[in-house]
Parts: sequence; structure tokens; C-alpha cells
Amino acid sequence: MFPFINKYDFLIRLINDDRENSVKKIRAAVVGYGNIGQYAIEALEAAADFEIAGIVRRNPSAADTDSVYPVVADIRELGKVDVALLCSPTRAIRAVASEILALGINTVDSFDVHSEIVALKEHLDPIARAGECTAIISAGWDPGSDSIIRTLMQAMAPKGLTYTNFGPGMSMGHSVAAKAIPGVKDALSMTIPLGTGVHRRMVYVELEPGHDIDTVTAALKADSYFASDETHVRQVDSVDALKDVGHGVSMTHKGVSGKTHNQLFEYSMRINNPALTSQFMVSAARATCRQQPGAYSVIEIPPVNFLAGDINSWISKLV
Repeated sequence: MFPFINKYDFLIRLINDDRENSVKKIRAAVVGYGNIGQYAIEALEAAADFEIAGIVRRNPSAADTDSVYPVVADIRELGKVDVALLCSPTRAIRAVASEILALGINTVDSFDVHSEIVALKEHLDPIARAGECTAIISAGWDPGSDSIIRTLMQAMAPKGLTYTNFGPGMSMGHSVAAKAIPGVKDALSMTIPLGTGVHRRMVYVELEPGHDIDTVTAALKADSYFASDETHVRQVDSVDALKDVGHGVSMTHKGVSGKTHNQLFEYSMRINNPALTSQFMVSAARATCRQQPGAYSVIEIPPVNFLAGDINSWISKLV
């Protein structure tokens, strides 16, 4: 049957095949099925060490969910779940994560309000410990993968300044916040970099009938997502005609290594925003299974824990 394989090699092949087939896959649920949720399904499907338990959304019978996976209103309906990818709006993360962690299920989110990350971690940590599970918070691309790059830059030149310039591109968090303003049917918030970490927000809104742009503009500029930035609001007939989920970042750190000045580090990327967010969330979901119970930011996780496979193999490739 295998003329070129001796009996010993054949037995080794069978053993290795059995080991591969017996590897326990991480069973993941996707909570929320907007832009990030849909890309999260794609990222999970591409990851050999995961299986998809199903999708959790408020209205499981929604007609726009074309899914081959179970769609439920309560994660408990999916049976055993190892980790939940919370693809919900940032302002819902605290409540959703608290509820799921209390069930003993690991969580990953892309919470994106930088000034509130420590408070979220402190809130979720005792819940995760009590549930003997793990939460990794703010695991998008910024905060998220960019946070790790900033940490490395700081380690290489402890004294100095770091500037993070976003865009130009669509901010999903700001767009969701703008859409939540009363009277807004749809919204697109574009982040325009002005340099040295300063940004302008260009917000395009499609209004519900009977609402006026001045009232919406005042409410939007008072929102904490926009209050600290120069914000311009424009009324348009169709937001969908303007949407492009592309985004990007350019980071510069200029500092001092030891007593040596003028150390300059630069990092940049141009991305599909929800695709990268969801991919890094899946990588963080893998890392939740390698941590002790508790809540963590991404800079507290060994980077190799985000990668699939044997750690020593990655050491030989990357170190």
C-alpha cells in the first residue's frame, strides 16, 4: 500500500496523524455581528486551531445574518465555549464582558477609549478571577497591536517622545458613537492626522427625517469621543456612498538609549480597519488560553502567546 515507506516510518506517520487530529481546538463564539464580527468569522475560519461555536446577537432572526453557524441570543445556548470575541460597541463592553466572564468564559474585546482602559481592567479583573477565566482588553490595532509597538519603542529609548498619527481613515469607534446621536440615521467619522499626535475629526451624518443638523452637531461635539478634538460635522444625503474602511497609522519615537541621544524609530501601516481589528482579536483569543485567570492589557502578554503552535518553533524562527 505504501511501497516507499517502511513499517517504522508508517507507524510514526500514524502516530503523528493521531496527535494532529487529537489536538483540542479552541471553541470560540462571536458576540455581535457588525463589521468586526463578520471579519472575525473570516479570521477564525482561517485559523486551524479554532472552531466556531456560533454567533451571539440581540436579534438572532435578523435577515441580514447569512451564517452557516448557530445564531443565538444567549451565549449559554451554544454549549461549551472557551472564549468569546466581543465585537460589540465600546460602550457596551463593560457590561457584556462582565456577564460572560461570570459564566467562566474567556473574553477578548477591542475597547478603544484609551483613557478608560485601566478602569475597565480593574473592573473586569476580579470578575475574571472569580470565574477562573481570562479577559484580554483593548485588543484591536490601536489600542492593541500598536500598543505593543509603542512599548518596544519605549524599551529601546526610555527617554523621549512618541507621536501616534492615525489616518486618514474611518474610525469605527467614532462612527458608532456618532451614529448613536439622536437624529442620526448613519454616520462616518474620518480621522485626519495633523501631526505630532493631533487629529481632526471629519464627521459625515445622514439625518433621520425631522431632525436638524445644528442640534445634531451640538450633541455630537459634546460627546466624549469628540470633545477633545477639532471636529467638523457635515450633513450628506448618503453616508454609504462615502464609506471606505481603510485606515492607517504612523508612529515616531525620538529618544535616548542610555546616554546616547537622537535615537529615531518609525513604524507605519495602511490597513483594512475591521479586518486587522478582528485578526488581532483572534490572536488575543488564543492568548487567553495561555494566561492565568484575570484581566490583562495586550502589553502584559508575551507576544509569542498570540501565535499558534509550538513556542520553541517560533523562537527558532523569530529570535
